[in-house]
Amino acid sequence: MTQDEIDAFWTDAKIVAGLNPTGFYMGTMPAEALQPPAWSFGASPQQADELLRLVLAGTKTATASALWDYEAEDEPLPSVGTLSIVLDGEGHPRALIRTDEVRIVPFEEVDEEHARAEGEGTRTLAQWRADHERYFRENATHERGFSPEMPVVLERFEVLYPAPEQR
Repeated sequence: MTQDEIDAFWTDAKIVAGLNPTGFYMGTMPAEALQPPAWSFGASPQQADELLRLVLAGTKTATASALWDYEAEDEPLPSVGTLSIVLDGEGHPRALIRTDEVRIVPFEEVDEEHARAEGEGTRTLAQWRADHERYFRENATHERGFSPEMPVVLERFEVLYPAPEQR
């Protein structure tokens, strides 16, 4: 990944996504002024590519993260309207997404609807819980371990701009 590649993606994405439809008349709008953070789903290049494939297919419209990781990394929580550039497993920008909903619930209170929206595997709550417990145990950046009561940040998002297919 190069910053130039992300910059070029952002230039195209903010125009195609209509983040400043009145730019010619009114100047730069806040949503287009600051480049959003660029990141990938998952913990490996293979997982990043698989989850991105689900996002681009419209199957994955939600994600979940451990609140304790945000706290340990001193990262701001996502909020409604947050924009993100999603990278593939090689670090290339592939999609611009906007967070449309954020909830924080205990792990054990994540519901079937959210599990289905995450779009992974069988899309059942049972599989979501098994997969995410394993993920949270193996990839935590905090020292608290796993607990069924641990707070989980649930996000719903929308793809505003998928990058054109790479040649």
